[in-house]
Amino acid sequence: MAAPLIIVRGGGDVATGVIEKLHRVGFSLLVLEAPKPTAIRRGVALCEAIYEGRYRVESMEAVRVELGDRDTIEKLWKEHLIPIAIDPEGIAIETYHPTAVIDGILAKRNLGTHRGMAPITMGLGPGFVAGKDVDVVIETMRGHDLGRLIFEGAAMEDTGVPGEIAGFGRERVLHAPCEGIFQGVSSIGDFVAKGQVVARVGNTPVKSKIDGMVRGLLRSGLLVHQGMKVADVDARKNKSSCYTISDKARTVGGAALEALFYKMRIYCQG
Repeated sequence: MAAPLIIVRGGGDVATGVIEKLHRVGFSLLVLEAPKPTAIRRGVALCEAIYEGRYRVESMEAVRVELGDRDTIEKLWKEHLIPIAIDPEGIAIETYHPTAVIDGILAKRNLGTHRGMAPITMGLGPGFVAGKDVDVVIETMRGHDLGRLIFEGAAMEDTGVPGEIAGFGRERVLHAPCEGIFQGVSSIGDFVAKGQVVARVGNTPVKSKIDGMVRGLLRSGLLVHQGMKVADVDARKNKSSCYTISDKARTVGGAALEALFYKMRIYCQG
């Protein structure tokens, strides 16, 4: 019997935490991404396969495919690999008829996901209303409610303030000072000092606000807008955290798995 198909919109670091949980228990997965993903924590984001062709995070590997190549997609499922394709509009959802659609784009707004897409629909974080846009919303805000399943209503609104890690919130995240082409100066895993140039947008430097390790860094060559998140500096200086799924992503992933099993049971009972 074929495993149920789950389509995940987005392959960033938090979505990758969801994908890891579902992949581990045996679901078939298809990940849909934008043509130029802008993940910061690229070391643990399967969307890197869009650029690289293949990309591995922990025990799973994603392979870029063309949506029309059904034979290759089915072959990858049999090989326990994860196909990922460019499809920001979610056109493939109508073709593949998944059991569930999970919106893991984390755009802080709904980019088109709706309950008619599949028997089970979920949205990660703010921008969705459970019972209206999707069946289940999963809280993504760090803190007491992280991973909470919401069956009516919405997640907490985006505050614009990053969650604290090792006592640093706003200070650990770096933003583009202007519009331009992004170019990394440091690399993921590098240790940097407060005031050190981590990247440039055009000729304008982007400096670290704390001593720490570059945990996330946007891919060089991308056009960025003023205020766009481009890097993440971690005061804990633990290199393994650059290449392993975060506590937040694992918690959200576990919540998505719980919600999926719960809704599948309800759906099967009719």
